[in-house]
Amino acid sequence: MKKIVVIGSGAVGSTFAYTVLVKGLANELVIIDINKDKAEGDALDLNHGLLLAQPMKIYAGDYPDCEEADIIVITAGAAQKPGETRLDLMQRNVSIYRQILSEVLKYNKRAIFLIATNPVDILTYITIKLTNLPREQIIGSGTLLDSSRFRYLISEKIKVDPRNIHGLIIGEHGDTELPIWSLLNISGINQDQIVEESRFYLSDEDMEDIYENTKNAAYQIIEKKGATYYAIALSLAKICETILGDQKSIIPVSVYLDDYKGINDVCLGIPSVVGRNGIEMILDIPLSNEEEQKLINSGKKLREFINQIELKPIN
Repeated sequence: MKKIVVIGSGAVGSTFAYTVLVKGLANELVIIDINKDKAEGDALDLNHGLLLAQPMKIYAGDYPDCEEADIIVITAGAAQKPGETRLDLMQRNVSIYRQILSEVLKYNKRAIFLIATNPVDILTYITIKLTNLPREQIIGSGTLLDSSRFRYLISEKIKVDPRNIHGLIIGEHGDTELPIWSLLNISGINQDQIVEESRFYLSDEDMEDIYENTKNAAYQIIEKKGATYYAIALSLAKICETILGDQKSIIPVSVYLDDYKGINDVCLGIPSVVGRNGIEMILDIPLSNEEEQKLINSGKKLREFINQIELKPIN
């Protein structure tokens, strides 16, 4: 039996729930939201599609239903406003998370906690500190979505299937994220081996444009339609699939770092081996000197914000 609880039935939570149904990821799916009518409406709507998808028990619940869940996905939180950075959301969402986690811990301390609310790296860190659970159990969606956007934009430029492009965005899921151009390759061909005449060639201007569009993608979408939810729902589903199937996939998720290239006591998006018990290994990927310094700076930036938060573990 595989049980997923999603806390927060807004745009991201409800789209994630739909993705779980379509992919058949669980036997039991619980939707919890402060707006009980919204949660019940989503559950009813999803149940009407069971004949056309996979057998699954789907219902609107409450915190006691977190008991025996394998994964608890938290998407609840204050919405990001147009022009607002992810870090601006910090103070509002910290208080929301304290309330949610204090309730969840009454019923389940063994599940994998998957954090999606922004600023995701800070809230992943806060979840670790508030719950005192093993770090391996708490995962943020990290830079998986950013890496997917990055590969899509490269694919649009060179006209190649993004699945044949191997590239990473690491660091903060936000303004200080960084592309790892030194490791980019097209089906095994490293970027520094590609000559200017090749269709795979990216100029400095191309790379800067791709990076800026990757970093600002969420802002662009929010400005046009108010929120992002399709791609992040797919990202969350991918992480859940990896956990429930014990796939040992390497995913750039937000993880707690302890002396990682000199970075301490923050969570950042770093490629990690993910399995049934959560984080199994954080990869020590080779970076250029410039890339390593940018990653360190990303960690320092988040540390500055974390220092402004008073964190007392939930009793």
